[in-house]
Amino acid sequence: MVPGSVSDELVELFDYGSLLRGERDHDLLQGAEFLGEARTKPIYTLVDLGPYPAIFVGGNVSVVGELYRIDKKRRFAIDVRKECPVMFQRIKLELESGQIVEGYAMREEQLRGRRRIKGGSFRDRFRPSR
Repeated sequence: MVPGSVSDELVELFDYGSLLRGERDHDLLQGAEFLGEARTKPIYTLVDLGPYPAIFVGGNVSVVGELYRIDKKRRFAIDVRKECPVMFQRIKLELESGQIVEGYAMREEQLRGRRRIKGGSFRDRFRPSR
């Protein structure tokens, strides 16, 4: 890779589903810098799609996830897996801290009729509500 090339540029990626540690697509983040756990501002809706979740902009849920620093080559591989921009769209997300990072979302009309995860955590989707 040529120093200063586009692939060298780093971006911060927030994930709340299949890329999380221990989940099915985490291998795509092999070697990426883990920056820690994070939450979004409560302005999203988290939806259960079975094997993975999706979010859309609008709502009152603070979504729980993990933050990574990745290069654009790795981001491209994730785009392919997430069928971006056909199925998922890569957007700017706002974290609780006010930090703006990249993440994947769907359009609200793609998610109509799907079960909402009110607690904000995909991993907690099977826990009984209180």
